[in-house]
Amino acid sequence: MVIVLYVLGLLAVAAVLYGVAALVFGRGDETPPLETGATPTVLPAEDVTGVDVRALRFQQVVRGYKPAEVDWALERLAREIDALRTELAVERDAAAASADTADGDE
Repeated sequence: MVIVLYVLGLLAVAAVLYGVAALVFGRGDETPPLETGATPTVLPAEDVTGVDVRALRFQQVVRGYKPAEVDWALERLAREIDALRTELAVERDAAAASADTADGDE
């Protein structure tokens, strides 16, 4: 029983020391924290590629990522996908129309 109490006490002291060290010295980041309202989340204004999406980084906060940044990125991607799908539908319609015209001429 004494050994269990000793181990629990040792773990409690280690946890407190770790917490104090983390508060005093931080997480070891070499870059300064972002200014309030700034974001590392960057996407090009047009023509989003898979590389752009894979390079996305969201600022982490206490409970995860900032929801506003994630929502912004997803909305941006959704608009780009919608635009590409609309363009693809127009191209397919034009190709089908030209194929019908070519079949009618023969």
